Amino acid sequence: MSLKIERDTVQQTISNVAQGHSQQHHGHKSIVGATAAAITEAASGNLPGTSGKHPISEVVGTAITGGRQNAGTKGYLAAYIKQLEDHPLRTKMLTAGTLAGTQELIASWLAKDRNKHGNYFTSRVPKMATYGALVSAPLGHFLIWFLQKTFKGRTSLKAKIMQILVSNLLIAPIQNTVYLTAMALIAGARTFHQVRATVRVGFWKVMRVSWITSPICLAFAQKFLPENAWVPFFNLVSFVIGTYINTVTKKKRLAALRKKHFGDGGRTAGGGGSTIGGGRPEDYPPMGPNPPY
Repeated sequence: MSLKIERDTVQQTISNVAQGHSQQHHGHKSIVGATAAAITEAASGNLPGTSGKHPISEVVGTAITGGRQNAGTKGYLAAYIKQLEDHPLRTKMLTAGTLAGTQELIASWLAKDRNKHGNYFTSRVPKMATYGALVSAPLGHFLIWFLQKTFKGRTSLKAKIMQILVSNLLIAPIQNTVYLTAMALIAGARTFHQVRATVRVGFWKVMRVSWITSPICLAFAQKFLPENAWVPFFNLVSFVIGTYINTVTKKKRLAALRKKHFGDGGRTAGGGGSTIGGGRPEDYPPMGPNPPY
């Protein structure tokens, strides 16, 4: 009963705000009114294809997959969520592998980092895709399952804060250590000493990224997303941040290599991003993004 009263109150408030806003801004009446109506429908479960549990995110999902006229049909987002529910690990592996490989390819293109043949599709692209699918996704799947199981049914503010602390102080260090170890191996490290040196140099840099982004992302997921959408959401955030950091890192390494071999002038082969002689950026362990949570 209390839940129904609260929902009715929210719906009435949204309607009142929409009406008041429409009277003051006639030019935006249709947009605000339509949005408020859609949220009201979703909150009551009357918008086809929605449950009413997350009205705002469900309205956004409806808009992404074709709008009101296609609500309830099998759009891209609905199909993906269905695959997550039916085959969670397989779907996460395919998603993480695709994002990791794409991130490396985009970063190489943005940084003008080419291989000796002048291609942006370097050997790191399939290696990163393999890491995402076979290492990052299964690890993230298990750790998120552990986190959700530990705090299942606990919705108080204290429980949410504890969940964020556990994520940052336990889960993030595990993921970042595995991430840096994998990156060292991909970059060519072959001894325990080389791997350990990579982890020691990069650990706190990557942890700082985690401690900035993780609380914000986890708080957003707690508030707006169903649990089965957490890992894909974290993957998407990591993809955006990782692409930026990877691009900046590649540019810095290319500049350092040009300066090392040719001085400040920095001649390059064919006018592109490849250096003449010496090592390439993949010879050095990347200080990349926080991996999928």
